[in-house]
Amino acid sequence: MPLSVLRTADAWWVSTPRGAARIDTDATTTGELLSSRSAITAAASATDTVPVETLDLLSPVTTPCRVVAQMTNFRSHAKDAGMNPATVPLTFFRKSSASVSGPVADIVRPAHVTLLDYEVEVGVVIGRPIPVGTEITPENHRSYIAGLVVTNDISARDVQLPQTQFYEAKSYPTFTPVGPALVVLDADEIDCFDGLRLRLWVNGELRQDMCVGEDMIYKPLEALQSLARFQDLAPGDLILTGTPVGTALSAPPKVIEILGSLLPPATKWRLFFRRQAGNRRYLRDGDLIEAAVSTVDGRVDLGRQRNRVRFAAGTRT
Repeated sequence: MPLSVLRTADAWWVSTPRGAARIDTDATTTGELLSSRSAITAAASATDTVPVETLDLLSPVTTPCRVVAQMTNFRSHAKDAGMNPATVPLTFFRKSSASVSGPVADIVRPAHVTLLDYEVEVGVVIGRPIPVGTEITPENHRSYIAGLVVTNDISARDVQLPQTQFYEAKSYPTFTPVGPALVVLDADEIDCFDGLRLRLWVNGELRQDMCVGEDMIYKPLEALQSLARFQDLAPGDLILTGTPVGTALSAPPKVIEILGSLLPPATKWRLFFRRQAGNRRYLRDGDLIEAAVSTVDGRVDLGRQRNRVRFAAGTRT
C-alpha cells in the first residue's frame, strides 16, 4: 500500500485517512528514514493523529543529496524544442541540492534573472545504494526505488541558454520545490509510474497536462541503468525525470532559427531575449504555481505543491 511520508522541522509523519501520524524514529535524513521502513508502516496504523493542514511541511527529501535530472525526456517537449523524439539521447544534468525547497515555500527569482520558467516533473527517490557498476535489470530495478515525489524544475532561461549548460540556471535557492509527500511504494507498486498524470497551473490556468505512459521517452529502468555506469547513488538521492510540453520557453519558428544561426552570438541572443520579453507565460512577481501528480484512477497521489513567486529586491520587471 502506498504510504505518504511528510516532513516538518521536528518530525516525520505518515498521512492517513484520520490525519497525520508521527513516525517513531530518530532519523534526520531521508536516507536514514528509508532504512527503517517498519517505523513508517507502524505509524500508518496509529490512531493518535493531527490534521495534515496544521503541519508546516518541508521537502520530504533532505539535503545535502544528489539531485540528478533527465534532459528532454518527454516526446511533446522534444517536439516543442524543435527536436526529433526518435533521436533524443538519454542525457542528464546536475542541480545543486541547495536548490531544494518545500512544497509551499516561495520561489525567489534572483535580481539579475528576467525569464523564469517552470517544469513539473516526477521525482524518483533512491532507496538502496547503487554503486558504480551495479547491474540494473528489468527484474530488480524497482527494488532500488523507494518512492516518488512531485518536483518543479524552476529555470532561469536567460542564464541557461547563452551558457549552453544547465547547472547555474537551475540551481539557485528555491529552484527545486519538492513534495508535499514522499509516496513510499513497494517494488510491485512502482508499475503505477506509467499511469501518472503531471499537471501544472499558473494562477489557475492549466499550463502542463500529460500522462507518463503517453509521452515519456526514457523510463526509470533506462535512467538507472545509464547512471549506474558512472554515478554512485545513495538512499535519499533524487532523480528528476523530465517535463512535458507547456513551459514558457518554446523553440523559435524554423525561419527565425535559420536566420539566427547566421548572426554573431551576442547579436543572436540579444534579439532572442528581446523577443522573449513579450512572452507573458514567463513567471511574474506574485504568480501562484500549483503542481500535482497522481495516477488517473487516483490510487497513487503524490499531492499538490503551491508555491508563490517572489522577485528579489532590485529585480528588473
